[in-house]
Amino acid sequence: MTPVVELRLWRVDRVAPAVLRMGAGRRPLRRTPGLRFAKLLGTGSGRTFTPRDADPHHWALLTVWDDAAAAAGAGRHRVVRAWDDAAAERLRVRMTPLTSRGRWSGAEPFGPDAPGRHRGPVAAITRARLRPTRALSFWRSVPPVVGDLHGAPGLRLAVGVGEAPIGLQGTFSLWSSTDDLVSFAYRSPEHRSAVARTEPERWYAEELFARLAVDELDGTYRGETP
Repeated sequence: MTPVVELRLWRVDRVAPAVLRMGAGRRPLRRTPGLRFAKLLGTGSGRTFTPRDADPHHWALLTVWDDAAAAAGAGRHRVVRAWDDAAAERLRVRMTPLTSRGRWSGAEPFGPDAPGRHRGPVAAITRARLRPTRALSFWRSVPPVVGDLHGAPGLRLAVGVGEAPIGLQGTFSLWSSTDDLVSFAYRSPEHRSAVARTEPERWYAEELFARLAVDELDGTYRGETP
């Protein structure tokens, strides 16, 4: 079975009810048949990976379904409906995993690598749990890498995501092609330097990188379709 991954982004006008929905949504998601992994996420600019990045008007839900049949009812799930009803703007990206390395909350949510080469838009998901003793070193390394990311050719969208404002860092990015993503990952001097420092600096207690094929995209983010 090929898993189906969806990321939903919502813009809301009222922040307090959104915070309550974040807390109330976890249990119903855990009880959903065919849903193997789900994370309600805060979002931010992803420029410093500190609380000052936080965007309290944008929230996200990442879901990984066992297969297309299980994912067919995703839009009717009561957690999704509650966010849709409250949202002033919505974006949904449906994806198929291509490659994944690492773990998220102890799980490998995206399954084994898919064979073959994908031609078309791709998404990248990164997530890391910082070691508290190494956080300052990590934050010092972020600005040059982020500057390269936001100016990278082929980048359509980049959003910081995380389960908490501090210590749980992640990004979701959309790219026009695999070549554009690979060019940033392996040819950007700042990014290569940060990757090379990851192991000796021991920044992360847990980390994950996944690349996914973009199958469907509908809606807008900040008034634009990526």
